[in-house]
Amino acid sequence: MVASSPHVEEHQWFAIVNPVAGNGRGLDEFPRISKLLREQQIHCEAVFSEHKFHAVELTVEAVRRGYRRIIAVGGDGTLHEVVNGLFIQQVVPPSEVLLAVIAVGSGNDWIRMFGIPQNCADAIRAIREEHSFLQDVGVVSYEEAKYRQSRYMVNVAGAGYEAQVVRCFNHLKKKGRRGRWLYTWSVIRSFFRYKPTGTKVWVDGKRVYNDLLLSIALGVGKYNGGGIQQLPDAVADDGMFDISLVRPIHFWHIIFRFHKLFNGKIYEIRHILRERGGTIRIESSPEIEVELDGELLGHTPLEFTMLRRAIRVVVSREFLESME
Repeated sequence: MVASSPHVEEHQWFAIVNPVAGNGRGLDEFPRISKLLREQQIHCEAVFSEHKFHAVELTVEAVRRGYRRIIAVGGDGTLHEVVNGLFIQQVVPPSEVLLAVIAVGSGNDWIRMFGIPQNCADAIRAIREEHSFLQDVGVVSYEEAKYRQSRYMVNVAGAGYEAQVVRCFNHLKKKGRRGRWLYTWSVIRSFFRYKPTGTKVWVDGKRVYNDLLLSIALGVGKYNGGGIQQLPDAVADDGMFDISLVRPIHFWHIIFRFHKLFNGKIYEIRHILRERGGTIRIESSPEIEVELDGELLGHTPLEFTMLRRAIRVVVSREFLESME
């Protein structure tokens, strides 16, 4: 837990550092990050997370102590936990806490949406400038261990093949595998092992799909999988999910159009359909798994709803200018 403090200054930050993010990059980089924060006169208390979901607990306790500025030093999974902590705490509305990210993870997809630099020094300068934006947050209700549970998401969720890729990726990491191509290998390996599933999808109460489905992605943000633009038209504050439905497809069809996954032209692949909406329901037979912001959760049936402009995040100046 976070040690008690007699008083928290209004502009003081609380940094939650994931030491195992990015294959240990969180731990390796933090001495330099700490120095850069001091040089930018960003005063903060830093605490290392020690286990899965610890960042949730640290966030709840930090807000209870009076912190209204939190830095997540880690990857998309660390950010996911901090955001869920913001919604668990009951002291202030989540939007009253300013949230910043210094990305040291393996995917770092959330920052791509908001133009936040991968370089730590540049990311810290963005924190110093405090350009902020109110972004949407998705809520997913899912089944796990025969209980209905819910979780908050800030980037992209995926079900079916998407979740299988995450499962494969996590399995390889636990076995000690490393390297920039690990996720790509997980994508290829899972493609030949995963079978399309009979799936029904409702968007805002209207059934839009009832057939075999390979995968579905829903998002507040555009990117997942280390830079894939699976939802290239997503707008982070419009109160709507962008949805990509991937029908069964041959691998060779993807190979020759692989570049379209990264250049924003994914919908030129005829097997991929686009939908948009504020509430989504997904049913399947058999059950399919779901992942949120790269974190594997439970399975169908799934229900998604959107909370519009629910958290305040630090973004780049360029992103704000692009929104004008």
